[in-house]
Amino acid sequence: MYIRLLTREDAKLYWQLRLEALQQNPEAFSSSYEEAIKREFPIEQVAKNFEAPGNFTFGAFEEKALVGVVTLIQEQNLKLRHIANIFAMYVTPGHQGKGIGKLLVTEAINKAKTIKEIEKIKLSVVSSNEKAKRLYNSVGFQAYGFEEKALKVNAKYYDEYHMSLLL
Repeated sequence: MYIRLLTREDAKLYWQLRLEALQQNPEAFSSSYEEAIKREFPIEQVAKNFEAPGNFTFGAFEEKALVGVVTLIQEQNLKLRHIANIFAMYVTPGHQGKGIGKLLVTEAINKAKTIKEIEKIKLSVVSSNEKAKRLYNSVGFQAYGFEEKALKVNAKYYDEYHMSLLL
């Protein structure tokens, strides 16, 4: 098992895992599988995202298989450049419970620490996802807000906690 920053050559692998994540846990992402499969040239867009300033996506690999991902994105507006956000955290069901999520989040935090401007990392997590909340708390994130009905999936509402970590 190893973790590394993804590059444009990983775009297809990432896109396949992203579609899996949207199907497996639709309540965990603001994007939907239905929207994702309608995108034009999604792999090219992913490749461009991997090269965008302030955008860092890390992948967890078991041999050559991508089994987990997390994205760290630094805000670009001048007044917000001290903040980065964690998005698109996912570990395949067969690899959950093995500490991969913690390794991914730790890698994202460590990357943020290398960028002088970043002072805080934010993320959102569905309130019913106890494993994710425990993971984020274990690396120092603290809840600062609660949003009722943050997401609506198939006529069911999901609340979210907003969390942050001061570096």
